[in-house]
Amino acid sequence: MAAGRSVIGEAASSMRAAMRDEEMANEDDDSPSGKRPKFERFPLTRWEFAAALGVFLLFSAGLFCIYLTMPASQYGKLKLPRNLSDLRLLKDRFATYAKDHPAQFVLGYCSTYIFMQTFMIPGTIFLSLLAGALFGVVRGLFLVVFNATAGASSCFFLSKIIGKPIVTWLWPEKLRFFQAEVAKRRDKLLNYMLFLRITPSLPNLFINLASPIVDIPFHVFILATLLGLIPASYITVRAGLALGDLKSVKDLYDFKTLTVLFLIGSVSIVPTLLKRKRIYE
Repeated sequence: MAAGRSVIGEAASSMRAAMRDEEMANEDDDSPSGKRPKFERFPLTRWEFAAALGVFLLFSAGLFCIYLTMPASQYGKLKLPRNLSDLRLLKDRFATYAKDHPAQFVLGYCSTYIFMQTFMIPGTIFLSLLAGALFGVVRGLFLVVFNATAGASSCFFLSKIIGKPIVTWLWPEKLRFFQAEVAKRRDKLLNYMLFLRITPSLPNLFINLASPIVDIPFHVFILATLLGLIPASYITVRAGLALGDLKSVKDLYDFKTLTVLFLIGSVSIVPTLLKRKRIYE
């Protein structure tokens, strides 16, 4: 299977393209604001960059070895899905393979999902839909929640190495807001993190990277992730059962769905609100 090499190649290409675009933007902008200091253009030190590259290469080697051990497939040019058309084609091709080699397919699926989640590669929503289409709601939901939690945990620890300069560089205002909110809710931090995971108040990517920076304990982080991702994952996995009827990924989270998620998330912060009310009384 060539999907593993495709993931690694796409990640490397994205990194190179981002660096080229940033260099061109800095060269074209002659204004004082456009001439950023060198440390602002690339926030990582050499040691941090070397550590991040080492982790990436280690994960890539592991992913590549897993794919080498998988049974050969007649579809040699598989690629990661980037739209629903790609996903439907991938589902049709993988349906037989997943039945013939269930254990190997699940191993390859999980390793790909965790790799993408760890290194913030877009496209995991398509893998979640694929889980519903191939495994059904129960098994698909278990796989998606497990992989998303494992990938978020890997991203959490990766952020301990290189996260602070990147998050400070990309989202300084959002980080200050998040830090202030966490400081105010230390006694009910799990409830707050559950609310963030269930609702789209803050992007999951930001939460994964910023959590160790604002000193959120890992046991709170992983428990909130494990439980908080269930509602949205259920919606996505269930949609995978009717993949042929889905017209756009945006249809997954319409106004009605977002309202339900916010209502579910609000339940998690009720204890905090009740405690505040007792304090004021």
